[in-house]
Amino acid sequence: MKRYLVTASCVLVAYLAILGPFTQAMKEKVTAVKLGISPHPKVLQVLFPDYQEFLAASSLGRIIQYYGALVDPAADPGKVLRVADYPAMSRAVHSALHLDPYNMDGYYFGQSILVWDAKQYKLATELLEYGMQYRTWDWQLPFFAAFNQAYFLKDRAAAARLYMRAGELSDATLFKSLAGRYLQEAGETQMAIDYLVTLEKSARTPVIKETLQVRITAFQTVLSIEEARDHYAEEKGHPPADIVTLVTSGYLSTKPIDPYGGEFYLDERKQVRTTSNFAFVASGQPSVESSAAPSDK
Repeated sequence: MKRYLVTASCVLVAYLAILGPFTQAMKEKVTAVKLGISPHPKVLQVLFPDYQEFLAASSLGRIIQYYGALVDPAADPGKVLRVADYPAMSRAVHSALHLDPYNMDGYYFGQSILVWDAKQYKLATELLEYGMQYRTWDWQLPFFAAFNQAYFLKDRAAAARLYMRAGELSDATLFKSLAGRYLQEAGETQMAIDYLVTLEKSARTPVIKETLQVRITAFQTVLSIEEARDHYAEEKGHPPADIVTLVTSGYLSTKPIDPYGGEFYLDERKQVRTTSNFAFVASGQPSVESSAAPSDK
């Protein structure tokens, strides 16, 4: 017992020694960069080889707490626009998963935030592929990656392969049928809703659940507009000029409301779009292009 206490005390002192030099500087910085400084994972691996899971969980907890403090769409949807530091969050998630590649919270957060808010589809998919090397039994990682490939990256062959893997791991016929479906041109909005509902049911963090619920509402609204557009085109023989036409002609009962605060419209190809781009995040956010998925090299 005494030996354990001595070891634990040494670990605590060493960890504080690493973080100590940054404390004052972090206090003086604006909220947008308060998440940005953390020791390199390889340094922590050398110093604390037996505490990697604990350090990874602590880091992810800090990221989720940081993000949760920023996101309150109902009270102040502009708040996250001004301060969210997505590059720092991306680096911190990658660092945590390098320490503990089995921690599922990191993949949930990366998929929920990097994809939908930061719009780093390839980066998030690489993160999931990294996790598949370790969580070889987990059907959720290939399921998430398959959605990214089908919906965002438009690589239906890759999506089919990943859905098949998810089906093999879960023994779920749904994923196996999705593998065939996404080799074809399918209804992408319904695909997104099905995916988001699955992700929302699996999410364990309240702030992530709430964020996903807003997205589900937005995509359900898009689906209703698409159905009205197609019904109009079928009956009139030509597509509607705009969404107002669908409302005034009775194909939509009311003007659709974007929960993100934007305005829905039909683009030149008559696809449903919104000025919010399905996110509370405004343009001008720092890019996370420079962040890379973890590697063992």
